[in-house]
Amino acid sequence: MVEVLILVLFLVSGGAAGWLGVDLLPESMLVQVTNPEGLRTVMGGFGAFFGLLAGVFFQQLRQKLMQQVRTMPTDLLISRSVGLILGLLVANLLLAPILLLPLPWEVILIKPLAAVLSNVFFGVLGYNLAEVHGRTLLRLFNPGAAEALLVADGVLTPASAKILDTSVIIDGRIRALLACGLLEGQVIVAQSVIDELQALADSANAEKRGKGRRGLKLLTELRSTYGRRLVVNSTRYEGAGVDDKLLLLTSDTGGTLLTADYNLAQVARVQELRVMNLSDLVIALRPEVRPGDELKLKIVREGKEALQGVGYLEDGTMVVVEGARDRIGQRLPVTVTGALQTSAGRMVFARCDHRPAHPR
Repeated sequence: MVEVLILVLFLVSGGAAGWLGVDLLPESMLVQVTNPEGLRTVMGGFGAFFGLLAGVFFQQLRQKLMQQVRTMPTDLLISRSVGLILGLLVANLLLAPILLLPLPWEVILIKPLAAVLSNVFFGVLGYNLAEVHGRTLLRLFNPGAAEALLVADGVLTPASAKILDTSVIIDGRIRALLACGLLEGQVIVAQSVIDELQALADSANAEKRGKGRRGLKLLTELRSTYGRRLVVNSTRYEGAGVDDKLLLLTSDTGGTLLTADYNLAQVARVQELRVMNLSDLVIALRPEVRPGDELKLKIVREGKEALQGVGYLEDGTMVVVEGARDRIGQRLPVTVTGALQTSAGRMVFARCDHRPAHPR
């Protein structure tokens, strides 16, 4: 919709400029014109055509600019903006005496031409100077911050914002991840997610109502703990559901979508968006267990096969121990023989290294 509106504005502006530009033609030329209205129509058509071309060019330039802004470090974006503003300010200060000069009608176009050229020249000059020396200016304002210096040098990149999905909020583990410092940057909660949690909290289903209230309570606790780091994005995107709106928000902000929904994570990867699946993160944080490792494990129940016992590691990984069926309730030394990654999680196999002596 925005793209169509831009094209219409450029089309109308070009046509109006061509229509009204007839009045700026020299009188000697206008005297020779036998059909002024026809000339206005032709000029308006040419103006509309060139306005449409300018609109297409502006759209492409806008898309490239938005892509650069989304991926550009904040400090560089601010320094370039300040440099551009200062360059335009200098240009207009220098233009003031020129615009006040009384010039003949024949050379009156020199004023707008000088205005355009000076604004372009000084704007680009200020932009380039800020790109080269803007980060040095950042060091002067904050010389003691090592992280600011590394960001200014381009060694570090600013932490991307984390956009929370409804599943992550209901899951509750986001609180521990933030407390441990594993997640950096701002935490963004979309308005559509809050609306979905409210709908769940008002549901007639007791299970859904409990999930919605738990999610809203968690957001309240995070707000009181982290303050302004938790940001509520009130932009209302058009989409078929909450997932579509979250994908649009992630694309617009350039942040990282944090979710526990496998399908949503796959869709985000297909759209080349940054995404962090909470289940993948939990699996990645599990300690590695390799064949030959020795563990001290408590056998808690029987296994499915004969003589098998089952125990669990500290992270909840199930360990199937051969020859430990008669040692339930005891903590035994076991040796890992293999591991298997399934859709439900990881399963480790081991053998019992210590067997009780049989009486003779």
